[in-house]
Amino acid sequence: MRPLRYSINVSLDGCADHAADGFRTDAELHHHAAAWLERNDVLLFGRVTYELMEAWRPDADGHLQDWVAPWMEPFARTIGDVPKRLLSTTRRETGWNTETIDAHPDGTPLDDVALEAAVRALKDEPGRGIGVGGVRLPAELARLGLIDEYQLVVHPVVVGHGPYVLAGLPESLDLRLVDRTELGSGATAHVYEPRRPTR
Repeated sequence: MRPLRYSINVSLDGCADHAADGFRTDAELHHHAAAWLERNDVLLFGRVTYELMEAWRPDADGHLQDWVAPWMEPFARTIGDVPKRLLSTTRRETGWNTETIDAHPDGTPLDDVALEAAVRALKDEPGRGIGVGGVRLPAELARLGLIDEYQLVVHPVVVGHGPYVLAGLPESLDLRLVDRTELGSGATAHVYEPRRPTR
């Protein structure tokens, strides 16, 4: 069974809004993120995060967006190369190395049973791992006990508002620190694993 890994950039007060002031990016941070992507055979996104990440999607001719600096290109190429699975009830997608899974064409939300079955099917496939990002979908996966690794890249800024990472969990997560990397931007990547086995 391949592990499900969650990674997110957060402020000191737990805000996961990447558009907030104070989230600094540089070549080292992008290299770290690209290395995390490469640990996974597939990326799993909900619609909102998928559409956010589409900013890295090249145009029809394969050219990256004008705002992508040369030091960002390795990340952009890596996220484009990794197969993606879009878990959405409202959007179908087959481009950008993406397949849509378990989408209900009538727009009804996936219940816990359907969500867990879809993710378990991915985990049961052979491979290095599954990467997941975002806010809402990972909170649901954490609530269902399906995440095997949590990476929080904590930036030295207090934002003062949400959205907050893993907000609304009905019970606390008992995690143990397994790795910590300090980055030159001042951010620190903390990697945790659940103390209890995942499902």
